[in-house]
Amino acid sequence: MSEQDVAISIRNLEKSFTKADGTEIRVLQGVTFDILRGETMIIMGGSGCGKSTLLNCLIGEYTVTGGEVLYKTKKMETPRDLARMSEAELNDLRMSFGILFQSGALFNSMTVADNVALPLIEHSYVDPSIIDIVVTLKLQQVKMLAHRDKMPSQLSGGQKKRAGLARATALDPETLFYDEPSAGLDPVTSAAIDELMMDLSKKLHVTTIVVTHEMDSAFRIADRMVMLEKGKVLRIGKREDFEAIRDADPHELTSADDRLIHQFLNGESSGPLTDAEGMTEFEKLIRAES
Repeated sequence: MSEQDVAISIRNLEKSFTKADGTEIRVLQGVTFDILRGETMIIMGGSGCGKSTLLNCLIGEYTVTGGEVLYKTKKMETPRDLARMSEAELNDLRMSFGILFQSGALFNSMTVADNVALPLIEHSYVDPSIIDIVVTLKLQQVKMLAHRDKMPSQLSGGQKKRAGLARATALDPETLFYDEPSAGLDPVTSAAIDELMMDLSKKLHVTTIVVTHEMDSAFRIADRMVMLEKGKVLRIGKREDFEAIRDADPHELTSADDRLIHQFLNGESSGPLTDAEGMTEFEKLIRAES
């Protein structure tokens, strides 16, 4: 794998929080892996494993405690550490991001079209007539053009996600981040959103990072997957690698990590993940906070 293939390189990433009583919680502990340009990477794990914290570190919402988040955008000659960027440089980097939040995060006082136009109005210098053309194209991509003049309150959950995705792609990002894109959706709508995500990834040639605990969705869209446990990378591999563990007979799995992964992927109620006696103090503390 050449350096040119890597879009984001996470190296020894640490993130801690301090509670009101002074207790320090180490949420991420030495997280290291690469995200390849153009791939769809799934970040998964149980409640309190650190996946949402990792996402917030990747987009610069959280300041990391230690380690590096190295970006290599098309404009960069060499990788740059997010933590060493000035505020202006960080804002410029974020212009290459598109983010779809769990709820869609639409502005309720604006129409669907106005929501999609907002990033263009705020962060570009194109003529208003061009903005309208771009909005039309983005809404067509997500099959929401017929709803352009509706308010968010008039949309279903799936339609809100589609409108949020149109807005996330308004500035033609290099990287798309999804935070639990299937949350709150029925299985049919969830599958339709997955198909849309895969279609956009191919058409827009973007790098896609998805935080999810919905395994049906994860296995539909993933190129590679990384599983976090207790703030660390438990396993990273191709979708096929995780499928093999998911479909294996658990009694034939000799690795403790494989048995844990098998339980998580199959949603089984008993196993190493739910063995309270086997929990570390870290895990008990993190899960109590969830």
